[in-house]
Amino acid sequence: MQIDKLRGKGLDQLFEAVLSLKDLEECYRFFDDLCTVNEIQSLSQRLEVARMLQEGKTYHRIETDTGASTATISRVKRCLNYGNDAYTMALDRIKKEPVEEE
Repeated sequence: MQIDKLRGKGLDQLFEAVLSLKDLEECYRFFDDLCTVNEIQSLSQRLEVARMLQEGKTYHRIETDTGASTATISRVKRCLNYGNDAYTMALDRIKKEPVEEE
């Protein structure tokens, strides 16, 4: 696990803070203060890429629908295939509630 190299008090504090958030509104407020708009959008985009890859969508379709580069799509696919199964775990947990489109 690459994250093992990063383990420490600072990252523990960050993850504990995320785990303490109670609802979507708190998440929006916290991440708005913590990250730039581009950083938040990049994280969101990666999760959407993972969902679309799981659904068997093509790179072209994913690139068109999300604006993600083929490099980002490949990286997410590598994580899905050889990572820690975290994308799958998270997506399975949120499947119960459909994401509302803007």
